[in-house]
Amino acid sequence: MGMRGRLFGVALVALGTGLVTSACSPPVEDAGHSQQLAAASGNVDEFVLRADSVCAPNLPAEPDPVSYGMDAATGRFLHPGATPYQTESKPFDGELETWDTNEYINNMTVEAYYPNTVEPFHTWQNIVDFDGRRYLYQYVRRDMKIFDITDPRDVTIVREKGHPWGPNGPGDEVNPFAPGDMFGAASIQWNDEIEAYVMVQAFEVQRFGVIDDKRTDPDGVARHRSADHLKGFKVYAMHGPMPEDWELLAEVTTDVEHPDAPIGQQQGSGVRDIPTYFGGQYMFVAAAPDATYALTEYPTDLYSAGYQAWDMSDPANPAFVGQFIAPGQRLGDEDAYAQNPRCGNRTSWFGARMSIFLPTPVEEGGRYGYAAMGALGFYVLDVSDPENIEAVGHLDFPPSVAGTEGDNIDVSQVEQTGIVYYSGYPLAEDCWEPYKDIFMIDVKDPANPTVLGTLPRPVPSDDAPFTDYCQRRGSFGPKRSGYYTQPGTRRDGIVPYAFYNAGVQVFDVSGPSDPTIAAYFVPRFDAERVPDYARGNLAHGIYVEYDRNLIWLFANHGMYVLSTPVLGEPSFEAPAEPWPRR
Repeated sequence: MGMRGRLFGVALVALGTGLVTSACSPPVEDAGHSQQLAAASGNVDEFVLRADSVCAPNLPAEPDPVSYGMDAATGRFLHPGATPYQTESKPFDGELETWDTNEYINNMTVEAYYPNTVEPFHTWQNIVDFDGRRYLYQYVRRDMKIFDITDPRDVTIVREKGHPWGPNGPGDEVNPFAPGDMFGAASIQWNDEIEAYVMVQAFEVQRFGVIDDKRTDPDGVARHRSADHLKGFKVYAMHGPMPEDWELLAEVTTDVEHPDAPIGQQQGSGVRDIPTYFGGQYMFVAAAPDATYALTEYPTDLYSAGYQAWDMSDPANPAFVGQFIAPGQRLGDEDAYAQNPRCGNRTSWFGARMSIFLPTPVEEGGRYGYAAMGALGFYVLDVSDPENIEAVGHLDFPPSVAGTEGDNIDVSQVEQTGIVYYSGYPLAEDCWEPYKDIFMIDVKDPANPTVLGTLPRPVPSDDAPFTDYCQRRGSFGPKRSGYYTQPGTRRDGIVPYAFYNAGVQVFDVSGPSDPTIAAYFVPRFDAERVPDYARGNLAHGIYVEYDRNLIWLFANHGMYVLSTPVLGEPSFEAPAEPWPRR
């Protein structure tokens, strides 16, 4: 099967600026009219109806099989121009008939492998040091493992919660979280005020497994609206590595118009993915505060998230500061939405999937952040006044449907080179969608960002039984380059990416006009450990210890510890300085 809880792709053209509004805006449409629409359409959610009424359905047609596939002359795969939302595999002539159990490696060393899986689709990671020992947290919602990685070649599991995964799928929960609780995507930072690590966990509505299709599943939509968990974020003081050592400081909803709303009545999406928080005064999160942020085509999601700013001066009492909204996100701004060529395709993801990408905290003089907003494109944001986040530059991209259009931005090089790396990621298997390029964007003039080109598409080694990674089965394309919470200092000129069935690819961008692939490791497919419906989601994440020159690759059948001379000599000793920095 293909869809695994992801987003959408990209391409290139400059457009206008953004829009800043308050989250506390008046109703955008007469409620009686909405109720009439809902009644006329078999109780389909009123906000879904209003969003869908902006444009007539215009779904991408299934491509003619002769229009895409392997090019015999070049040995390369020609991607389809557009595809509709789908969840099934789409094999093509020239694709391998069995899962490839070979591994491929160049300029890297596998230092260790651990067949431990939190889940085979997507996980988040954090690394934290306590009392001279280093801990890796790997988790997604109600599934979590904590590893002692002080010696990366002798890793142990010190705590496990949730579903154990195996070849038949998830088992019964062990040591479960309390009802309504989970481990949300987290930023963990040292806080000088309380002299402890502060962990902010994101609590968002579940985007998969709740709604079959928002246009035909009113019961699923209703469950989504009244989710039985927090929509917002929790703040903890971490007095030790284990959950029993964590002190809950605050539980906050991003439904800022109803800050005291109980669980089940909170509106909006909650916080999406990892908050942007460095331990100081300000935090930025991706969130839609209510149901009017409805202008999105994606079948199983109800919200087009903008960005909220929060004052974290007192971590126990976070204070809402402001909301950024891009044109075409909210009911009442239908004209901007209608101008988007994706309007009506019932496929594209609109709005933020991750928070603002910020190379320098505001408290340390940071001014510009960068936003990946799916079908709404790339934004340069002035965040120096968090109460009034301002869009100063914007790039719109031609549709790259299906797939996630604009999910991740790597800002590790921007302060040295003025270049950021912007990408979506594939949703379909068998390359049944346009390829998701990683775009190099010059932001030296923030008001006029410019696409310089793309990072090279990975090519299989000569000893592989295929000439294009599309033939290897599963998904192929970039995911993310890790997270800003990774230990140590990023390397100038080096950007690694998880690349699904192409494993981890390490890009040398020291020559911005001529980027190359400097190293890679491509793991095997493991049919014995992974159920067939999750097998194609091979390498979904990396987390880099830049202070020990190690790359952790998270595959659907376990995790790998990798080194490469591109980063430098690896260390297997306990870190010299604790992380996060104090």
